[in-house]
Amino acid sequence: MLDINEIQKIIPHRHPFLLVDYIEDYVPGEYAVGYKCVTFREDFFQGHFPGQPVMPGVLTIEALAQVGAVAILSMEEHKGKTAFFGGINKCRFRGMVKPGDKLKLETTIIKQRGPVGVGKAVASVDGKVVANAELTFVIGS
Repeated sequence: MLDINEIQKIIPHRHPFLLVDYIEDYVPGEYAVGYKCVTFREDFFQGHFPGQPVMPGVLTIEALAQVGAVAILSMEEHKGKTAFFGGINKCRFRGMVKPGDKLKLETTIIKQRGPVGVGKAVASVDGKVVANAELTFVIGS
């Protein structure tokens, strides 16, 4: 398990854009499972949407990418580097994420060749899938 301080040693994201609270399980270069405990205090709820707060879907995908970045950047050869988005494919939003939800974020690395790879990503709340996608990443310096 990795807490917020350990996550920040692996990926460069910081508040308010760090969207992972802890990593429950991971194997460097293979997968990571993390969580975001969504609270009403999130900055994006002020305008998305007043009276009906919903976490923006693109931020759910970003959270999945950050979990995938933990899996990839925890590899010895990638420590201290940054993983950038290279693409988002087969993305589907299947439910809403609201204040009080515990968002489970699972990203499995399914391909990697050199600095480019693909992760299969699934976000869920209480066992119900709310988003899934294939995320392409590029490792930079």
